[in-house]
Amino acid sequence: MPSNVGSKLFPALIGAFAACVVFAALALAGAFDSSEDMPSASSGRSPVQNQTAATPSGGLDVAGLYERTRSGVVFVEARGQGPGRSSGSGFLVDGNGSILTNQHVVDNAEEVDVRFGEDGDPIDAKVAGTDPSTDLALLKIDPDKADGRALRLGSSENVRVGEPVIAIGSPFGLRGTVTAGIVSGLGREIQSPNGFTIDEVVQTDAAINPGNSGGPLIDERGRVIGVNAQIASSGNRSNSGVGFAIPIDTAKDVIPELRTSGEVKRAYLGVSSAEVDSQIARELNLPADRGALVQTVVRGGPADDAGLRGGRRRTDSGLESGGDLIVKVGDQEISDPGQLADAIGKLKPGEKVRVEYFRGDERRSALVRLAERPDQANQG
Repeated sequence: MPSNVGSKLFPALIGAFAACVVFAALALAGAFDSSEDMPSASSGRSPVQNQTAATPSGGLDVAGLYERTRSGVVFVEARGQGPGRSSGSGFLVDGNGSILTNQHVVDNAEEVDVRFGEDGDPIDAKVAGTDPSTDLALLKIDPDKADGRALRLGSSENVRVGEPVIAIGSPFGLRGTVTAGIVSGLGREIQSPNGFTIDEVVQTDAAINPGNSGGPLIDERGRVIGVNAQIASSGNRSNSGVGFAIPIDTAKDVIPELRTSGEVKRAYLGVSSAEVDSQIARELNLPADRGALVQTVVRGGPADDAGLRGGRRRTDSGLESGGDLIVKVGDQEISDPGQLADAIGKLKPGEKVRVEYFRGDERRSALVRLAERPDQANQG
């Protein structure tokens, strides 16, 4: 379920004509082992070294960490039709000139340039692939022009609340800016540009502002643990101490497909669901206090074709009651909507999978042929 943030979320992106303007608000909606970081390609510069940045007193050595990692961070400028431009940040992920950024930074761009350092010249970049569902994009430049070292990709799986981090990017177009803070929350959810939920998001109080989009969130050992993407704001669209980074494990799942095919095709069940607990199970007279309670079923979608049902009556708690309670997909037990999304995410469009669910007190099953996720969350 979405994290309970009372303010709105904005992409940490800056668009510029003569002055800076911020993209429209996104409403709140909601791999490699950490010791075996994503390897650099056989050519190009080596990734930055994996060392803990600590001062003799045990504090985070921000200056030292910044010096070791800043060369791999770029300023990204995208141009579409007309005079409008948008800009953000990105970072090298290999020695072949691959740069990771946010999809919303380069959305509908006809031309993209990147710049290394504060005084770097513009370098033509090609959009190699985009994935709106995770708000990630992969750019490609001539590796001979890459004036920096690829950053090491860590793992977001073992990140702990309270860990020190830095964010490097170009807030308001100010290239090479570093801010420091901590991981202030884990397991958050934000909405992607196409309306789907991005889960397991890292929350940080390191200052993130418009223009930081696509830049790295870096741990004390110099490893990227997230891609800065959105900020929570009460209306002025500037940093409020609550920023969100897409987990780097999500990026590491996406990058290979963006390299090879330029897009990511995902399986689609066609339901929205809600989490249940013992209290909700009692209130709605459910046969189990775990699972994904189906709220809506997309008409004509895979779940609809297989006979699954959504809720029929809104309760005082805001849930739709009367829907099926999904408890198993294939061999995977389902305890909450996140596990349902994970189970479907491991499958491919066109695959058949058995879905087990409760309808009332009766346990049933249905064989569902999954479809390809539509371009927008409200399509189906």
